[in-house]
Amino acid sequence: MSMQAEATATRMDAWEPVIGLEIHLQLSTNTKMFCRCRLEFGAAPNTHVCPVCLAHPGVLPVPNRRAVDFAIMIGLALNCEIADRTTFSRKNYFYADSPKAYQISQYEDPICGPGYLDVPDGEGGTFRVGITRAHMEEDAAKLVHAGSSGRIADSSHSFVDFNRVGTPLVEVVTDPDIRTPDQAKRFLTLLKTTIETLGVSDCNMEEGSLRCDANISVRPRGETEFGTKTELKNMNSFRFIERGIHAELARQVDLLERGESIEQATMHYDPTTGAIRQLRSKEAAHDYRYFPEPDLVPVEVDAAHIERVRGDMTELPMARMSRFQEQYGLSSYDAEVLNIDKATADFYEAAVSAASTADAKLVANWTMGELLALQKDDKDVEPAQLAALVDLVAAKTISGAVAKELLVRIADEGIDPAATVEAEGLGQVSDTGALREVIVGILDANPKQVEQFKGGKDSLVGFFVGQVMKAMQGKADPGATKDLIVELLAER
Repeated sequence: MSMQAEATATRMDAWEPVIGLEIHLQLSTNTKMFCRCRLEFGAAPNTHVCPVCLAHPGVLPVPNRRAVDFAIMIGLALNCEIADRTTFSRKNYFYADSPKAYQISQYEDPICGPGYLDVPDGEGGTFRVGITRAHMEEDAAKLVHAGSSGRIADSSHSFVDFNRVGTPLVEVVTDPDIRTPDQAKRFLTLLKTTIETLGVSDCNMEEGSLRCDANISVRPRGETEFGTKTELKNMNSFRFIERGIHAELARQVDLLERGESIEQATMHYDPTTGAIRQLRSKEAAHDYRYFPEPDLVPVEVDAAHIERVRGDMTELPMARMSRFQEQYGLSSYDAEVLNIDKATADFYEAAVSAASTADAKLVANWTMGELLALQKDDKDVEPAQLAALVDLVAAKTISGAVAKELLVRIADEGIDPAATVEAEGLGQVSDTGALREVIVGILDANPKQVEQFKGGKDSLVGFFVGQVMKAMQGKADPGATKDLIVELLAER
């Protein structure tokens, strides 16, 4: 826990946080929500536009059927009630990123009604976050402010790229069930993994495919009435969302404990300085003057279509976590880490299938530890390569230290681990005679540590094991080495 989190936790003893999230997900369709324009991130500005998404007079929108199916799939994954009849509305606001001066969204009849998501709590249990609704809408255009790219010094202009306008979105709105910043991060992590597993969005926060706002309030512990909420916007990572919620909670508690009131407002968190500042007063729903979209007829979804969509869904992360525990004998913690994203879970299952060893836990340890560390350095290996390496470790052919070095070489050079061990003589030494000779030399060279061990400092066994591993370049069998060290020390 960070110092900021510890300080917030201490001050929050008398206060209960109430947190709800609003998550916008860009859907991975080929075309936009209401026209046939192609979606392509990074394309030259204003090259994927047409009269419909530019709101020329007289044009009519047509819903994207695949986007509707993706929205249903998200709703099913979130245990939502799927509406058999859903309608679109106009959300009216005037801003440069909206050519129509309104957004086509859903208000009274969202496609996905109440639902829930059970989230791992990190302690072997789960907590439930209710889903208020998940509805379809279209994205706005992208604003590029002059001077932000360094090309134009004049900051009095903003440029509008309409390529993004009309991109299909699903907005997921949670109930105010989240009670800590850590719970918010855990929910978002599972939601992201679930959406990626479904294949309906790439959830790339850097490209804006996943955007999240947090509604935050506090109330005295034991109270049931909600406090005044603020909305935290413009956060581009789950880590910053967690830190931003900590900062806003601390700000609200500080105001209330000084006898001041909370103003309903939209806030901004600066991750560089940790500062919270107000952007604007918070709008209410009625400010948008919602009314039914006259150019779109209701979308009717029958039970048979919902079941067809359900049939296209793959195994979801929570179900996969449970299966990992049952099938591979893993702990809830291991199952959660391995399902941090679909790619890691897929890698683990492929590696387990390719490994000769029956020790699925050993494969999990290497996947969660060394593999993830390797990927942080932008290196990677194939599941079969890791499986071959783990087989050598399981058979005690090589030590863990040698295996770690070989894994890096596999990533860098593509070596065959078994062939390299044989060619370079990297096999683990468990021969008692050879080990005894090295250990005796180590003990003779460290008489002070020997006496300290005999005086009761048992932890020095680790020191002697390290010295032997160093002398034998990591090729000594750690278990056999430790047993022999203890035996020889007892004889002294």
